[in-house]
Amino acid sequence: MAIEVTLGPPDAVRLALDTVHMAFGEISAEEDFAREDKVMPTDRILAAFDADFAVGAAASYPFRLTIPGGEVAAAGVTWVGVLPSHRRRGVMSAMMRAQIDDVHERGEPLAILWASESAIYGRFGYGIGAPCLALDAERGRFRLRDDPGPSGAVRLVERDEAARLFPPIYEHVRVATPGMLSRTKGWWAEYRLGDPEAWRRGAGPKFYAVLELDGAAVAYAIYRIKSNWEEGIPRGELRIAEAFATSTVGTRELWRFLFGIDLVAKVQMFALDAASALFLMVMDGRSLQLKVADGLWLRLVDVEAALQARSYADAEPVVLSVHDRFCPWNKGRFRVSDDSGRTRQSADVELDVADLASAYLGAFDFHRLADAGRARELKPRGLERASLLFRTPRPPYCPEVF
Repeated sequence: MAIEVTLGPPDAVRLALDTVHMAFGEISAEEDFAREDKVMPTDRILAAFDADFAVGAAASYPFRLTIPGGEVAAAGVTWVGVLPSHRRRGVMSAMMRAQIDDVHERGEPLAILWASESAIYGRFGYGIGAPCLALDAERGRFRLRDDPGPSGAVRLVERDEAARLFPPIYEHVRVATPGMLSRTKGWWAEYRLGDPEAWRRGAGPKFYAVLELDGAAVAYAIYRIKSNWEEGIPRGELRIAEAFATSTVGTRELWRFLFGIDLVAKVQMFALDAASALFLMVMDGRSLQLKVADGLWLRLVDVEAALQARSYADAEPVVLSVHDRFCPWNKGRFRVSDDSGRTRQSADVELDVADLASAYLGAFDFHRLADAGRARELKPRGLERASLLFRTPRPPYCPEVF
């Protein structure tokens, strides 16, 4: 029987979560349904049915994504899964088709996601939009370079106070950092400050730390501790969910605090900012044990609207020839400048929409794309002009998996 994909099915949250949890070998809890009922619009949930049985699901949160020069609506793709009984039967492709068409009809120029398997989404036009670093540091080797000594004071606060103090610090960083997401009060309450038992994965509860300088909150961290003892020696893990500061001093003092927590051997963070100053602040950068990860994936659902939404550096215009097999409405030539749009002019650079996604937020320049065989220069200086236009003051970063 043919697979049928339905948008906004009855009892959508429960149906989709149950389906995707089964696909990942897990089981839903009542608190999952209660949480998602508060943050996920049901008309953004879709399910794939074989007869009357749901065999796949996908959904998307309505985010605002920081881009160079501003922000834009972006569909935060999540809950994507297909039951093992129905894999390799086109269910995923059918859901991606339905979802991208829905996002396009909503007028959202971008779709973003974190990939459970990185080989899946390239064929649907997604590219690596904001790589990140994984931190697995040796706490005992932490030393700051040219350390001026401690400043300010750190307080551990309760969740309610964190909900008041943390968002302004986050917003200060977000508006200047492509790849970061807007957060509603509900998102803060249910996700960043929420602490379900299932999310702890053997570690303790979330702790909320705020750094104050001259009485003002300038940095914060959210973390857990995984206690571990080996023959009477503490070998715990400090697991950082996120850490933000509004200044260089705030950054230094926040990391001083985190690396100073006792009974810990490892300081870990799944998604550290690739532009983090930490590597240059410490004496022994090797001890941070940093590894590159693919991070946030991005899809230009409407290339023209996406190009018009962001700002560009002061450089000569360039014409891009974009290929897009999955979304044929995007195929064509686009003049990129302060007045971007479709054009009949001949192209300077040719590339696929997934590779344009890797340049869009500033993660990769066009020379690097060309070196990897992902972009082709059609006219002299085409790559140089494109790289100059798309350059950004800092690389993009997305701090949270959704």
